[in-house]
Amino acid sequence: MASPVNSRFLVGIFDDDDVVMKAVREVRESGVRIHEVYTPFPVHGLDVALGHPRSRLGIAAFMFGLTGLLTAAALMSYTEKFDWPMIVGGKDSFSYPIYVPIAFELTVLFTALGMVSTFIISNGLGPTVKPLMFDLRTTDNKFAMAIDMENNKLQESEIETILRKSGAAEVNVKQF
Repeated sequence: MASPVNSRFLVGIFDDDDVVMKAVREVRESGVRIHEVYTPFPVHGLDVALGHPRSRLGIAAFMFGLTGLLTAAALMSYTEKFDWPMIVGGKDSFSYPIYVPIAFELTVLFTALGMVSTFIISNGLGPTVKPLMFDLRTTDNKFAMAIDMENNKLQESEIETILRKSGAAEVNVKQF
């Protein structure tokens, strides 16, 4: 999630995933809008606690797979019926069982390439994008809760007090 340049963030650093889950609920209940929570490993239920909507990536994967399947069927039927018809022993020119591996492989190929592209585009990744690092320790063992000060009505000292009461080991200010 990219944020605007010249933003001021209040970053709460937590030591435990259970503490950060409890803190997310407490901070949201106090009326503070959380920009994002950065963790060293996936924390199940964190997306729900943050209020993120359910992902629609499954629909995209199905559509990419369906496109691959239809492409395989069109390629095989065109090749067998028009481009290079082969009639061997009076058998049907388009026999479905022998084309199952080709259809499966193109379905998987289109889904994989499509989902990689979707992931890169939806997350704003690329070779020229510089990531926002709120705290380097989030790649090892710490949890960081970033709060954008421009999008909150409470004062910085009030939010810092809420973070400390909810279990933050330290609270820092980060300017981008």
